[in-house]
Amino acid sequence: MKLRYPGTAFCVGVALACSAWGFAQDGALRHSVAGDRSSSSPAACPVPASAAGSKADQPIAIVDGKPVYRHDLTGNTAAQMVQIRQQEYKIQSDALDGLIRQKVVEDEAKKQGISVDQLYEKEVDSKVPDPSEAEVRGYYFAVERQANQPFEKAEPQLAKVVKTLEIQQARKKYADSLRSRADVAILLQPPTIETGKNDPLRVEGNPHAPITIVEFADYQCPFCSRAEFTVTDVLKKYNGKVNLAFRDFPLSTIHPHAEDAAEASRCAEAQGKFWPMHDAMYADQSKLTEADLLETAARLGMDRGSFAACLKSDRYKAAIQEDVEAGQGAGVTGTPAFFINGRFLNGSVPESQFEEIINSELAALKNKSDRTDLATR
Repeated sequence: MKLRYPGTAFCVGVALACSAWGFAQDGALRHSVAGDRSSSSPAACPVPASAAGSKADQPIAIVDGKPVYRHDLTGNTAAQMVQIRQQEYKIQSDALDGLIRQKVVEDEAKKQGISVDQLYEKEVDSKVPDPSEAEVRGYYFAVERQANQPFEKAEPQLAKVVKTLEIQQARKKYADSLRSRADVAILLQPPTIETGKNDPLRVEGNPHAPITIVEFADYQCPFCSRAEFTVTDVLKKYNGKVNLAFRDFPLSTIHPHAEDAAEASRCAEAQGKFWPMHDAMYADQSKLTEADLLETAARLGMDRGSFAACLKSDRYKAAIQEDVEAGQGAGVTGTPAFFINGRFLNGSVPESQFEEIINSELAALKNKSDRTDLATR
């Protein structure tokens, strides 16, 4: 039985400490039984787009006669660009939601043969009661410093403000109810990020699943260990529709055993034991020394001698670094970091955040399929 610690947290590579981003509890601690893992064949994942065109090939600076190109900035700006793209999408998405509400309300007013103001008065405003003294007093306590006068004097004006806010909320709820009955298809797409090719032997689940979760993680990061429970539940819930591709992102500056653990996972992969080794290291992160790793490998039925030789050879060091560079290029600054069909999700977050993106992606795929069907009829 595994104990889940829900929350939003991750290990930061640029700071010399393991940091938590405020645990946002999503209910009581939950229990789940982790399913068996097995290796799977390749999942279809996007390949990083190469810079093309004459402009992309033009240098943006020349230092002592040596050109600097735009793609040279990637490692330094990736994280900031990811944030900017997400902020831009949120602004557009919020604006689109407001515009859709406006349009469905206008359509309803037209159906009833009245103006939008008359519709709101009839269906919303007239049904909102005047706020009670307790409600107004509660609002007063929230804005007491700005009010700068005693409650008795401010009460009439504050009562109007409170009622206006309640009407705004009621109008939004009414517009949302109209939207739920309307035929609305959202075509605005969230930003997606390329993470490169995944190792087929480190992909769990249906290789042909429409949703791929790419995880960049560190075996010594406690938040990565906690996230494992969430990911396991997600794979079970969306069985056949979601797969998981694991990528290495050891934070060696704060986790001295992380890189050795990543090497150990690759050596285990060579003996067909990647997922058992992966699970064992996360199950007990206190046993990541070389001696511990050798003991774990033997317990899992691996050839101890071959495993030991592999671990000392550093043969996978370059491959691990390729994962790290792919993560940095995608804007990863800490672990765990997830990309759900390219949509970035940062840290050990509640299961509901995975579900929100996955459901959105599945709905978008269904809409695309439906439009294709209509076009071919």
